[in-house]
Amino acid sequence: MELKTNIMCGSCVAKVTRVLNEVVGENKWSVDTQNPKKILSIHSDNVNEEDVADALNKIGYKAELIK
Repeated sequence: MELKTNIMCGSCVAKVTRVLNEVVGENKWSVDTQNPKKILSIHSDNVNEEDVADALNKIGYKAELIK
């Protein structure tokens, strides 16, 4: 699953790490901050887009499924 986010830099990645590790699992996600769309890749079949978006929204970030 790939989501467009507003996770812009290494500092942002540090802020979302705990939340994403809880929701998705450690080492089961990555963020390409070099891509203009700031792509969050989820490497797990056990989570859905809404759970990820809700968790990120609670800490001030956005995520939208890339269709």
